[in-house]
Amino acid sequence: MPRNPGAAAVSRLSELPPLERQVIRCLRFWCSGPAGQGALGRELAQRLGPDTAERVADGIAELLHVTASHARRPLLGHALDCPCAGGDECVFARFVSLAAEGAREEAVLMASLIVRPDLALCLAGLAEDVGLGLMRGQEPRILQ
Repeated sequence: MPRNPGAAAVSRLSELPPLERQVIRCLRFWCSGPAGQGALGRELAQRLGPDTAERVADGIAELLHVTASHARRPLLGHALDCPCAGGDECVFARFVSLAAEGAREEAVLMASLIVRPDLALCLAGLAEDVGLGLMRGQEPRILQ
């Protein structure tokens, strides 16, 4: 068994759905510290506009703060430029994707594997907001 099974590569980013790739990218930027968080904010602002980007960035910060503060164990990830996707990253990305797609029960179930069960509903709500915010950046801009 690998020493850190949560970091074991289980996929390649290029094989994941767009929202899940975005979530992993956000997670990696955020976990890389203040410089990464600033870069994430700038990237979001380019895609979503400044107001929406600020709300999404705040949502990401809250989601990751609650996750890190109450996780059953630390989530492990890969470097920002790594083409692989680790097990923890994929689970977290799928969790956010399910929440954004409206699969609330499944998202809450996954959240209860990440944090204490009493926080699962709250975490799923935060994930839904983040996922929906990120999905806005995928929509074609017809009116500007």
